[in-house]
Amino acid sequence: MRGTLSETFALSVALWQQDDNVLQRLWRLTEPLRNYINFKWELGNFVFSIATLIIGVVVFLLAMFISRYLRAFIERRMARHKHLDPGVQFTILRLVHYVVVTAGAVVALRVAVSADFTSLAVVFTALSVGIGFGLQFIAGDIASGFIILFERPVRVGDFITIPGPDGKLTDGRIHSINLRTTIVMTNDNIASVVPNSKIVNQNFLNWTFRDRRARISIPVGVANDSDPEHVTRTLLRAAEGVQFVLEEPKPSVQFLEFGDSDLKFRLLVWTDKPRRHPIIRSEVNYRIHSLFKQEGIEIPNPQRDITLRGGSLRLDPHTGLLTADDEAEEYSNR
Repeated sequence: MRGTLSETFALSVALWQQDDNVLQRLWRLTEPLRNYINFKWELGNFVFSIATLIIGVVVFLLAMFISRYLRAFIERRMARHKHLDPGVQFTILRLVHYVVVTAGAVVALRVAVSADFTSLAVVFTALSVGIGFGLQFIAGDIASGFIILFERPVRVGDFITIPGPDGKLTDGRIHSINLRTTIVMTNDNIASVVPNSKIVNQNFLNWTFRDRRARISIPVGVANDSDPEHVTRTLLRAAEGVQFVLEEPKPSVQFLEFGDSDLKFRLLVWTDKPRRHPIIRSEVNYRIHSLFKQEGIEIPNPQRDITLRGGSLRLDPHTGLLTADDEAEEYSNR
């Protein structure tokens, strides 16, 4: 029995020594490759190798993973607090992402190219020169992105009306606020990519800045001989039962002014679906047209009447113009 145990122990030691020799041989065989990967390259103040570059990329990808996991964790925690504004949640998550990714990028540069503050100053100086020559618009958009996140003139979920590149107004809901651009989803479900500087530097309408409810004004003109009280009652009937129109606050009518050829009114209705305002306007206008026909209320068309105080008009064959008879006779006698 003892002989058997001794032989087994000796065999195990021999196998261990043999495996150790194999590992040593592999280590020696990979020495040229290891030397090439670890070879130090110098570029100005930066010292790097293939190995450090790979490690730097891994560090940056790890920072992206940490950012994604941390944002998911914070989002789950904030979801428990229903009173938190969605815009505040988006701002917090976006700032967490920027901080983690920026820290990861700095560490990755430090590991990959042995970057120090002096080297980074050189890089930022070079970037500032590039920005001065051609990247000022991009820099302005990035700065505007931070202004939007902190000042919050718009938030994710807000419905806005903003001038487009062709000068036409674009209605849409804020889908996301990125570092350089803001994505606006129009009523046609088309993504409009708006540079952040356009939102900061130009006027636009935010229908849901303070309150999700918005008032819609629908102007209408009626004939001068119409009864204002009758018109008011009819306009209020046109607003009854319209989809997306709120019962509170109640619709109201304003008598604006006496026009040249009509009496100007406007119907005011409230909705908590401002994105649907084109549909609401269309439905109300259909009802106004139908009810005005039923109630005999006339919507005047602008026209001009010419009153002659004596005499008549005739077509002058010489000039091809309409002239009074007296003027035509005076012209023919010349």
